[in-house]
Amino acid sequence: MMSDAPGPRPAVPVVVVAHDPAWQSQAAALLAELRGPLGPLALRAEHIGSTSIPGMAAKPVLDLQVSVADLDEAAGAFARPLAERGFERLPYERDHVPAGRDDDPARWAKRYWRRRGADAGQEGALDVNLHVRRAGSPNERLALLFRDWFRAHPGAVPAYARFKAVLAESVADLDTYADIKDPVVDLVVEVAEPWAASTGWTVAKG
Repeated sequence: MMSDAPGPRPAVPVVVVAHDPAWQSQAAALLAELRGPLGPLALRAEHIGSTSIPGMAAKPVLDLQVSVADLDEAAGAFARPLAERGFERLPYERDHVPAGRDDDPARWAKRYWRRRGADAGQEGALDVNLHVRRAGSPNERLALLFRDWFRAHPGAVPAYARFKAVLAESVADLDTYADIKDPVVDLVVEVAEPWAASTGWTVAKG
């Protein structure tokens, strides 16, 4: 999901690769590593995004979501332990609000850290995006619903994976890629909402 950020960003090429089953274990190991340093302010910590969906082609970047009660309190408490582990906080503090929602953008606030694989101190480590979102917020929910709907509908995975691969080959930078992909994510979530209602899916149940 695209985030608002101040000022222009340098063009970053997009690479989408075939799914690697090792992504699951790598994300699980990193989450286990972070649970202690982040402490009780981290109410939930989960693997999200395309690398969390079996069979889904993706950018080779792990997306993790940490749910907290208060963003500013968490940002202050997380700053040192994350910096010690090679994470850099970036000034992207709001997620894309899905089309058609008349939401206050403040409801889609977050705090965001990134770690380059080269800064992890481990050979072969992937880049990591760490999204810190308020528990109960719509952006926390959307990330988990998107993941869980695809996990429950593996037949939809090849089509979305193909869309991303073609898009990555057709655009020159990550910002354009995200701008085009966001409305497609919105469509997926619209389809996922009736499934969530009919199955009793909730953030807590997963």
